[in-house]
Amino acid sequence: MGKYFERLLWNSRLFVIFAVVLSLLGSVALFFVASMDIFKASMKTISYYRGLLPPDADIHEILLSNIIMAVDLYLIAVVLLIFAFGLYELFISKIDIIEEEIGSKILEIHTLDQLKDKLAKVIVMVLIVSFFNRVLHMEMSTSLDMLYFAISILALALGLYFLHKDSHGKH
Repeated sequence: MGKYFERLLWNSRLFVIFAVVLSLLGSVALFFVASMDIFKASMKTISYYRGLLPPDADIHEILLSNIIMAVDLYLIAVVLLIFAFGLYELFISKIDIIEEEIGSKILEIHTLDQLKDKLAKVIVMVLIVSFFNRVLHMEMSTSLDMLYFAISILALALGLYFLHKDSHGKH
């Protein structure tokens, strides 16, 4: 009886395949949506230069904002992709083709801590891109706004420095 329970318990790890498949689907969907956003931004640019948009439209802001949002979606898609690869390698099976074809270690994950570290770095990049997008639309009316802006940039720089220092300290 104990042996059957242990087999059942061991095979229950295969439920992770649902998270892997759905993460991959979510990643593909986000890549598609982000690509369509960039395509739409390109079409708006063409429309602007053909005189089809109002002349007071700020095409630079429209284009930059749309592309930054697309980059944000691409980064979130990468988070889902890394998550899917990591879950699969940790709970289901090693992906042998990574070694054979790519030779890259970027998607190779051996421990939950490695998965967490890779996800954390990409998530920090998502937050930085989101911050940059918000800063583009921010109006600074007082010197206190400028101070908050400067402190925010300093905090981001320090965070990136420590992330970079931590990843090089482990090697």
